[in-house]
Amino acid sequence: MADMVAFGDAVTAWAAGDAGGLGDVGDAGEAADAARELAARLPVRTVVLLEGASDAEAVDALAARRGRNLAAEGVCVLPMGGAMSVARFARFLGPQGLGLRLTGLCDEAERGFYERGWERAGAEPQGFFVCAADLEDELIRALGVPRVEELVREEGDHRALQTFLRQPAQRGRPAQQQVRRFLGTKKGRKIRYGRVLVEALDEDRVPAPLEGLLASL
Repeated sequence: MADMVAFGDAVTAWAAGDAGGLGDVGDAGEAADAARELAARLPVRTVVLLEGASDAEAVDALAARRGRNLAAEGVCVLPMGGAMSVARFARFLGPQGLGLRLTGLCDEAERGFYERGWERAGAEPQGFFVCAADLEDELIRALGVPRVEELVREEGDHRALQTFLRQPAQRGRPAQQQVRRFLGTKKGRKIRYGRVLVEALDEDRVPAPLEGLLASL
């Protein structure tokens, strides 16, 4: 739904304009008003707060595999550009703001940001899902390194992977860490593989945090 994309864009524009914590003024105020108007008009009921675009690709890919259209169900999947922004997003969107239900997915290292953000927004405690390291690590473990390397070859990135693995810094690292680091070495690559890895999963191998998130929606 184009309107749901517009709602997400308005919230993102508000967050960018309010990065200094100045409140709803100037461009940030206009974006906030647009988000409020869309929230009142659309059947939006839940916002999924994610750290980045690769996580959003993974969530959307799993939903599509299950035959679900999250936007049509009133769910806005929203990458924030970093976990440290979660408190501002949660405050604006949650019970003390637009009154929407909040959920999300984060890395274990960022759990504290989400916990504090949820608490300050008055949202349901522990209403989000946590990956052991990050979502890419969860997906690589679920698929296995050999299968991920096959996918890299199918995507035309095998030569780039081999060049990366020959770097001195990669020698001695576990294969899973090597592949995980490779996915983040080029702009846009991690985003693309967020979808590729999910689409390659066996149905019974979906990582628990991702499975739990989709089931909660």
